[in-house]
Amino acid sequence: EIKVLQMNIWQEGTMVKGGFEAIADEVSRLEPDIVMFSEIRNYHGKMFIPRILHALKERGKTYYGENSSLDVGILSKYPIEEQAPNCPSEKNAVSVLKARIRINGRTVVVYSAHLDYTHYACYLPRGYNGVTWKKMDGPITNGTEVEKANRESMRDEAIYHFIEDSKKEKGNIILLGGDFNEPSHLDWNEKTKDLWDHHGTIVHWDCSTMLMKAGFKDAYRTKFPNPVTHPGFTFPSDNKGVSEQKLSWAPEADERDRIDFIYYMPSKKIRLKDAVIVGPSQSIIRGKRMEENSSDRFFEPVNVWPTDHKAVMARLVITDGASGVGLPNIIPGVE
Repeated sequence: EIKVLQMNIWQEGTMVKGGFEAIADEVSRLEPDIVMFSEIRNYHGKMFIPRILHALKERGKTYYGENSSLDVGILSKYPIEEQAPNCPSEKNAVSVLKARIRINGRTVVVYSAHLDYTHYACYLPRGYNGVTWKKMDGPITNGTEVEKANRESMRDEAIYHFIEDSKKEKGNIILLGGDFNEPSHLDWNEKTKDLWDHHGTIVHWDCSTMLMKAGFKDAYRTKFPNPVTHPGFTFPSDNKGVSEQKLSWAPEADERDRIDFIYYMPSKKIRLKDAVIVGPSQSIIRGKRMEENSSDRFFEPVNVWPTDHKAVMARLVITDGASGVGLPNIIPGVE
């Protein structure tokens, strides 16, 4: 069994007092086998990956990781055989990092992504501009218009590039995690069109649609297929160490969305066991801290939470590839 954690760390935790130490505390507490980070900055020439590896070592945890010029990172309990950028262009709008890891005789190919934060089109039905983040005269509720505005970003190009590259890895276990800065079409459908300030809008969001057509599974939505009972919102998360004003970009709207994901390519070699939201059970709704009233489960932080996102963790079982029986050396999960 392996645990995979995806976490936007909000400028390396610098936006929250004690944020960097809190990142290390959470990874140490959760003990994921693979971690995908977003918003690595390598401030003042200090590389984040060696720093977090050292902080984890101080907590008695051994992880492997390599530096990158991108704003994403990958940690693993298993040695990383190779790592390289996997971006569609040299622009900084998107970052996708690819690593190859060997686990129990299986090659696991891990992609960590942080997609374009501009043209945040899910704000348009809520009456906010997705480029300036300013309030508009009214919401845009035509799904086709929203989809057109969404494609002004580079998110779809990044996912297309990922899908094409992943085809080379056929036969291997493939994982993708990241902050997509874009919701899922599974969350903006007929069931949810009148919820969360969607204002009747149904949107076929590009990234999730492309990934589904390519055969990938959204771990959280696979485990919890009903977006009404289990919306799985990851942004904006509450953070008691930060004022509400710094956590909300659309303070007069319900801007909650699930924009952080773990995807996997289903095969006989791997099966999903569980998925959970990691972070506070409170979110920011219309600029205010409020407790979530969904059926989502939360692994809440023990102390400081380092970010304005919630994280996502999935538990997957690597099988023998034929019978579906798990291999030995199962790692205990967080219960």
